[in-house]
Amino acid sequence: MRGRIVKGIAGFYYVDTGKNGIYECKAKGIFRKDKQKPLVGDYVELAVLDQETGIGNIEAILPRKNDLIRPNVANVDQALVIFAITRPKPNLNLLDRFLVTMEKAQIESVICFNKKDIASEEEQELLRKSYGQCGYEVHFLSAVLEEGIDELRQLLKGRTTVVAGPSGVGKSSIINLLQPLAGMETGSISEKVDRGKHTTRHSELIRVEEDTYIVDTPGFSSLFMKKLKKEDLRDYYREFIQYEPECRFQGCVHIHEPDCGVKNALEQGKISSLRYENYVTLYEDLKNQKNGF
Repeated sequence: MRGRIVKGIAGFYYVDTGKNGIYECKAKGIFRKDKQKPLVGDYVELAVLDQETGIGNIEAILPRKNDLIRPNVANVDQALVIFAITRPKPNLNLLDRFLVTMEKAQIESVICFNKKDIASEEEQELLRKSYGQCGYEVHFLSAVLEEGIDELRQLLKGRTTVVAGPSGVGKSSIINLLQPLAGMETGSISEKVDRGKHTTRHSELIRVEEDTYIVDTPGFSSLFMKKLKKEDLRDYYREFIQYEPECRFQGCVHIHEPDCGVKNALEQGKISSLRYENYVTLYEDLKNQKNGF
């Protein structure tokens, strides 16, 4: 039987097989031997051990389209990153870390800023200019007033979308508006192993409608990027690309070099100063850390 992992808790994997329901599974020891771990979003083959109680074993992990670390998921089509415009004030350095992570994984990102009902026009315009001008799709909404939810639902249609953001930005409220049964579905899985109430401590796949899934992930306060060299960071700032041919030096990292096309564009207001400052900070972080950030 085949299915898709919708949640993983403490070595148990919950596999949705469609009309046959959700099975609680353990992974075969061969996965540990091969240093391969099942991920939420994986398509798998399973053997049914007990039809009545819905118990099975994962026998094989089918080939992945992609996989991510923090959030730890597989086979996603796009990322929706949610931050608040205010309360809390957005940590744009953290936002850029997430965007770099998705750029490296070749996953398109959509940026959603919540709490527009309590934010000023100036705050919204700064974020719109900083991230809209560098090519990202940016949406402003209010979960409290349910504004912008229909447009968001259309963006998700027919795709598997990883949803991420720090705590306190309204991510759970937005997910519940997109899929009112999300909490109930999660509760039924938790009840099976007496794991308690729904809190996003683990990534989980939620079906919104036919062929449309969202991957709810734990709130993050940091991100680790594996195998990223400081010299390669520039490749994941998409707004730099068109100005790099104007750099005097091949391999310019756009920080200390003279006659830099990117820095010239920055001075002319064609590149966001917020984005560039975050780039310099992340570059220095990578310079001082051996294993990425």
